[in-house]
Amino acid sequence: MEPLRELNAVAAPLLRDNVDTDAIIPSREMKTVSKTGLADGLFAGWRYTAIGGREPDPSFVLNRPAYAGARILLGGVNFGCGSSREHAVWALHEYGIRAVIAPSFAPIFAANCIRNGIAPVRLSAEAVAALAEHIAVDPPSRSITVDVARGEVRAGGGAADGLLRFPFALDAESRDMLLEGLDAIDLTLKHRAEIDAFLGQDRAARPWIYLGAGTPAVNTSDRHP
Repeated sequence: MEPLRELNAVAAPLLRDNVDTDAIIPSREMKTVSKTGLADGLFAGWRYTAIGGREPDPSFVLNRPAYAGARILLGGVNFGCGSSREHAVWALHEYGIRAVIAPSFAPIFAANCIRNGIAPVRLSAEAVAALAEHIAVDPPSRSITVDVARGEVRAGGGAADGLLRFPFALDAESRDMLLEGLDAIDLTLKHRAEIDAFLGQDRAARPWIYLGAGTPAVNTSDRHP
């Protein structure tokens, strides 16, 4: 995965509470088991004027010209609730979203974000509202910075307005996965030396359980029919 250290991008406000995974990617849009081919179905129930159609609804935030190319979402409480479908995160990532800022997330959704290179940033409702108010004036020129390395969100700083700065916390494992672009397997393989050392010791102590060690892995001679 692509590492995520510092993201400066247009942010789109989707300030609805309890946005569930079926809203993020409706089940009818899940026509693949891979991580690709899902972006068109992102928020399909809100993004298009008819169910199953592809005529953009101009009132939906991601269809407004001011938010073109948005890579950050501002959300409400309990973002990503509902089913545990990982397709929701795949769709967000394929569309280009790399950070979601909200007061709280469904735990499984947040974990899926980390494992797919999206930062789930928890800020207070007041902080999210302040960011939304800041960008509303002119979204393209009022981008937001999500700094994973420093653990803070920044916005503003121009002559006309002060700098908004909000710290956020990620556990050490999640932070490392984002900063280094690691998925769960990559994270495990960081301990390859320790794993190989354990296997070497275990193979010496219990050679009979390893295929190719001269002894069958399973003795089937005394099995009953």
